[in-house]
Amino acid sequence: MEYKFRLVSLILIDSIIVLFSIYLSHVFLNPFNAQINAFVVASSIILLVTHHLLSYIFHLYKRVWKYANIDEIIGLCKVITTSVALTALFQIFVFRDLYERALFLTWILHIVLLCGVRLFWRYWQLLKEQREVESTSVKRRALILGAGNTGRSIVNQLQAESTILNPIVFLDDNPNLKNLELNGVPVVGGLEEIESVVEHYRINHIIIAMPSLKGEKLGNLITTAKKYTNNVQILPSYLDFATGNIQYTKIRDVSIEDLLGREPVVLNNESISLKIKGKKILVTGAGGSIGSELCRQIIKFEPHELILLDHSEYNIYKITSELSKNLYETKIITEVMSIENRERIMITIKKHKPDVVFHAAAYKHVPLMEENVYSAVSTNIFGTKNVADAADEANVSNFVLISTDKAVNPTNVMGMTKRIAELIINEKNNVSNTKYSSVRFGNVLGSSGSVVPLFKEQISRGGPVTVTHPEMTRYFMTIPEAAQLVIQAASFSDGGETFVLDMGEPVKITDLAKQLIKLSGFDEKDIEIEFTGIRDGEKLYEELCYEYEDTYRIVHPKINAFYNEQYIADINVKLEGYLELNSAKLAVLLNVIMSNLESNKLKI
Repeated sequence: MEYKFRLVSLILIDSIIVLFSIYLSHVFLNPFNAQINAFVVASSIILLVTHHLLSYIFHLYKRVWKYANIDEIIGLCKVITTSVALTALFQIFVFRDLYERALFLTWILHIVLLCGVRLFWRYWQLLKEQREVESTSVKRRALILGAGNTGRSIVNQLQAESTILNPIVFLDDNPNLKNLELNGVPVVGGLEEIESVVEHYRINHIIIAMPSLKGEKLGNLITTAKKYTNNVQILPSYLDFATGNIQYTKIRDVSIEDLLGREPVVLNNESISLKIKGKKILVTGAGGSIGSELCRQIIKFEPHELILLDHSEYNIYKITSELSKNLYETKIITEVMSIENRERIMITIKKHKPDVVFHAAAYKHVPLMEENVYSAVSTNIFGTKNVADAADEANVSNFVLISTDKAVNPTNVMGMTKRIAELIINEKNNVSNTKYSSVRFGNVLGSSGSVVPLFKEQISRGGPVTVTHPEMTRYFMTIPEAAQLVIQAASFSDGGETFVLDMGEPVKITDLAKQLIKLSGFDEKDIEIEFTGIRDGEKLYEELCYEYEDTYRIVHPKINAFYNEQYIADINVKLEGYLELNSAKLAVLLNVIMSNLESNKLKI
């Protein structure tokens, strides 16, 4: 209805201007003898018809004159010139005469009046907008990137609700949308025009409404948008778009995860459902970063029971409160205990008899474990053995150890304890009916103890941001991606595999720090990056597999399954009396065990 009214109004205004121009030029040239004859009437009709026809062909009536620029003016001049030229041809061929002075004057009047009316409308609307902005200064002028269903839905809600955002203009790479209005908001160009549009329309807020855009393309778009305003927001996920769950309240600030450039995970839901749906699933370390995300992902596949085990009362409380709000019928059971308590672990797992155990409980912070060797050995080695032995006695179907890239050629206590945990799992797979496997991956963004929360805290204090070495690199993935791929790997396990997740290209920690500084609205002049030197146990780069782990199969586009026969037996004997050793001697003992492993390449 709005479009029809606008179209009729434009046609009516143009008709009045065209006829008035012809009459005015005729009167001006014949001030004392201005007779309206057949020649003038016929020329007027032809000029009027050709003007409307050409305006329709060149989409002039679809142009948003509120935001007119030089392109619109040039297009209008072309239509006016062509219609006058066609009228001249009509006069020559039909009346064998040419009223050139009247046509020239008509041409000038058309350009002045038609362009003038449109420019006046543009000026009036911009003046009106400026007054509105001044009267409601808290309103942010928003540019929407993406004029698809998502962008339109967001604009609808922003206009209907009382928010601080005022959608001003769209940008979209679909050329068919250019110069059209969606809910009164014009589409003025493609994504490459961000800079000029931000300046021209005084934009101070950008919303990326393109949920299907992922990976490097999304990262580049965010980086570009951040150059012109710190207020850049994005829709949370493609899933919300697919399910129609699109609300402006779900728009969030851009995060470092968006800039990481990770493509979304496509899961084989059928194989996961066979492993989890209707089954009993136990997660150790369920309150930690990885463990809690595993729980969030697992419950989507509707297990009969989800058993959450963690030594932290508060962490268990948090994840239990969150999961209890889900709509699934899964029974949630909590167990607050330490995996170092062998007797309690044995009793607990026998009591619940889970079908699958995801073992995520571990100490993972490298520098802290260099100073707390006993805790690393007690939890990462003996805690893992306790849970693995209990799974064997309870006839658990599958046991999955969450491992780390630091277990490959380890140079620190944490890495050595996790490598020994992998080899304990390999040994258990040789002697048990339970299928044991490990899943190895690198750092996850935002996990407890990771660099991202540390950098954010340092930035909030005004810096400096501390990086150990300018060439330090690490593999990174998001927590949800890691959890999803761990579950997917478990669904493919036949026992004895070390699954290695595709981590993409390693990221320089310095580059990560720079991106976070920019995301926080600063630059390197505001927040200094300080290099502090490599800490004990740290490597410049991490590895994902050993050289001799050369036998593998691709079980998923982002998961490889490696096989090797190396294992470790009788760890109790090899570490007997470890509590009586000081930290330095215990670290030496771990190094001896690792050296023996490397020299043997099979078992010790």
